[in-house]
Amino acid sequence: MVKKIVLVMLAVALVGSVLFFAIDGSASKESTFKTVAVETGDIVDKALAVGRIEPVKEVSIKSKIPGIVRSVFVEVGDVVKVGDPLFDIAPDPTPLELAETKRQVELAQVSFDNAKLEYDRTKKLKDKQLVSNQEYERAAKIYEEAELRLKLAREKLSLIESGQTTIANIKIDNIIKSPFNGTVLERLVEEGDPIVPLTSYQAGTELMTLAQMDNLIFKGNVDEIDVGKLAEKMEAKIEVGALSTDKLGGTLTKISPKAHREEGSTVFPVEIEIDESSSAYLRAGYSANADVIINQKLGILLVPERLVQIEDSISYVEVQDSLGTVERRSIKTGLSDGLNVEVLEGVEEGELIVERPPREITAD
Repeated sequence: MVKKIVLVMLAVALVGSVLFFAIDGSASKESTFKTVAVETGDIVDKALAVGRIEPVKEVSIKSKIPGIVRSVFVEVGDVVKVGDPLFDIAPDPTPLELAETKRQVELAQVSFDNAKLEYDRTKKLKDKQLVSNQEYERAAKIYEEAELRLKLAREKLSLIESGQTTIANIKIDNIIKSPFNGTVLERLVEEGDPIVPLTSYQAGTELMTLAQMDNLIFKGNVDEIDVGKLAEKMEAKIEVGALSTDKLGGTLTKISPKAHREEGSTVFPVEIEIDESSSAYLRAGYSANADVIINQKLGILLVPERLVQIEDSISYVEVQDSLGTVERRSIKTGLSDGLNVEVLEGVEEGELIVERPPREITAD
């Protein structure tokens, strides 16, 4: 009997010990937490734009006459001025085009000769008052038109044969010159390449690209979620991936009113003017990201946003005092950047905010 009583007491003691340590262990685990001090810092609300550096003025050079590239006077990277020669285009007419143009000159010459004879005869008769003014004016008009047609035919033949002519005291030649001061970004043809002229019904062959490299801007895209927060003249910080320098300063100058689809997202094009004070050497085509500053506050009280609990539109945090007591306290929040949130009321700098460990998920 005594043995049974002893065994029962031992079993009770064992169960009690297990329960004590289990309860004590879970309580200790629950009371284990970290604290984060309330600090002062900065919060910047910004919108990300992804794009690249591009020149404000970039022009494609094309020819107005057909032919073959006879000479190239510049290379990629060369700096050119207005009027500098870029290409020499040699005319390359087909035998049929050349023959037809020469025959047109001959026909125009015959028409002109006949018109001149008729004009001279009519003028002599008018001087003798043997023809009316109307007849004389008609002959003079036919003569002038024939002269113009002959000039046109000769100019066309000159362009086809040599690529040069003079129209209304303006010399037209086959040397393509630079239209402005700039830098050669790209050359798309080599000597001997055939080219198609730029006309009202065809785009023509692109020969090269010129740009003014002293005036570069950032062009990129902003997600539709952020574009409604943007306004022109907002400050921006541009980070160029290829450069190790600090971020470049800029100003938002243009927001497109129309979106487009890019990689499954709806984005709006924007342009940012780069500050003249930026000293980094930039190249056209550099990939870059820009942060457009929507709002920012400096030297404010901050707490991690993950520690803020919201119930019934009221924000709460758990604060531990110097004695280790944890108090649940309501706070008033302000600007957030997604990681930290501004605290307007409720806590002071240096107070400790409780960070509870994440709850373990257990299977039932």
